[in-house]
Amino acid sequence: MDEQTTEAPTEEAVYDALRECYDPEIPVNLVDLGLIYDVKIIDDWVGIKMTLTSPGCGMSGMIAQSVRNRVLKISGVKDADVRIVWEPQWNPSMMKEEARRRFFPE
Repeated sequence: MDEQTTEAPTEEAVYDALRECYDPEIPVNLVDLGLIYDVKIIDDWVGIKMTLTSPGCGMSGMIAQSVRNRVLKISGVKDADVRIVWEPQWNPSMMKEEARRRFFPE
């Protein structure tokens, strides 16, 4: 009997997947915006700790679900948990340099 083996998910694969997730109001992915604070992988479970650009964002549930759905498509991931946190509070200095240049050209 052949046993199917599935590769364990990697942090790199998770970040690659998260680069496909966007804030619907900002045309920059969540990683480059600096919204992803932590990725934790335990066997086939992935935990994401992230924030949003504003605590009053009415799209928080949709964004979190979008992140979870995308992570669940990664080979080897069976479950994912997305936690939105507000500390530290996000600010534009957390953006990757390229993303920051798009919004704040010199």
